[in-house]
Amino acid sequence: MEYEPVIGLEVHAQLLTQSKIFCNCSTRFGEEPNTLTCPVCTGSPGSLPVLNKKVVEYTLRAALATHCQIAPYSLFARKNYFYPDLPKGYQISQYELPLTVDGYIDIQIDSQKKRIGIIRIHMEEDAGKLIHDLSSEQGSHSYVDFNRTGVPLIEIVSAPDIRSSEEASAYLRKLRAILMFLDICDGNMEEGSFRCDANISLRPTGRKAFGVKTEIKNINSFRNVQRALEFEIRRQTALLDQGEEVLQETRLWDAGKGVTISMRGKEEAHDYRYFPDPDLVPLLINPPWIEEIRATLPELPEAKKERFIREYGIPEYDAEILTTSKSLANYYESCLGHYPKPKIVSNWIMSELLRELKKDDREIEECPVPALHLSEMLKLIDEGIISGKIAKSVFEEMYHSGKRALEIVREKGLVQVSDSAEIEKIVGEVLSANPEKVEAYRKGKEKLFGFFVGQVMKATQGKANPQMVNELLKKKL
Repeated sequence: MEYEPVIGLEVHAQLLTQSKIFCNCSTRFGEEPNTLTCPVCTGSPGSLPVLNKKVVEYTLRAALATHCQIAPYSLFARKNYFYPDLPKGYQISQYELPLTVDGYIDIQIDSQKKRIGIIRIHMEEDAGKLIHDLSSEQGSHSYVDFNRTGVPLIEIVSAPDIRSSEEASAYLRKLRAILMFLDICDGNMEEGSFRCDANISLRPTGRKAFGVKTEIKNINSFRNVQRALEFEIRRQTALLDQGEEVLQETRLWDAGKGVTISMRGKEEAHDYRYFPDPDLVPLLINPPWIEEIRATLPELPEAKKERFIREYGIPEYDAEILTTSKSLANYYESCLGHYPKPKIVSNWIMSELLRELKKDDREIEECPVPALHLSEMLKLIDEGIISGKIAKSVFEEMYHSGKRALEIVREKGLVQVSDSAEIEKIVGEVLSANPEKVEAYRKGKEKLFGFFVGQVMKATQGKANPQMVNELLKKKL
């Protein structure tokens, strides 16, 4: 039987506020364990939470950027569960009355656009972090770091509109880009400031009713989201084909083994015994404040993409790639400020630059080649100092050494040969050394022209001006 996946994603995004959601403790990452805590975030008796206004503002920015409806009245609730890194024994979140609902994000897969609904975006506090030490001679130990307790999160819950692992990855990339363009989340998946749980079920193709879903936790990269979903599709397909039931449960993704592992039975809402938090008053949002925030929204990925196509005349595919992050879009426009040839710049960024960054698992913010240096190298090609082929090796050296293009060209003697007399001499030598091929070319075997070009370039170690080589070869032949 053919099955259709039904996927919904729950994304937790850590907000870039300086202090936590209900107290003044810092949200800095990487500090000594348990040094950024107070009676409020650790839930000491008698302490009272006070809502951080900046958290509400950032949530409203996310809501406006994802076309959500903003509720004039919302409530905080207590989500009760017991875990060592949850000091209060409950998490302050939003349940029946969230701040924002009914939004959407448009994604693009193979030139086809698709709209993914957003059911809700709500505010909540993060839990702490467990650190497991399995190397002790006295046996394994687990330690609790409460620094992250109370760090503000928004949870963005998608509708079950996603039908493939590729769509899931595209949705996450687009959502992450929006949050980063808004400057409300750094999108760092390794540090856990942008993390995802996936719900997936299968149903026979053509059937409207949903199947039994499983939840996958512990997914820390776009690639792993795809891998986890693809594994779960295979696992559930095998169960259904054998006439077995899919259990509603929570499963962990083991990236090393490439499998999901059963963790526990899936909790329902009633398991958490939600009730309104008695220490926090209802949240009322004044419409004028929403309009103030709307007026400060930056140019978002979709709008920037359309502007790149319109202003710079680059293909939609290029514009889509270049606007996947705010920093990459800024890098591109910075290059154009020094070298105003949009398509050439986009080609180099998308091929050479992004390839090197991917090899090193680096983000564009860590790029060792500033936009000015890339622009300088492209000007050397235009000036005939280096060829496009040599430029690729020059760029690689720039990336790994941090040197500028002209310095590398001078050090390695890579200046392009543009002396027509010298190139003409080498062309003559190549033709003299290959009389049979010359005769075959003149009898109509025109594909041999590439052979002659290659021999000339080989003789000049790739330094000959390609345009002059082509012109002189045609003339001689």
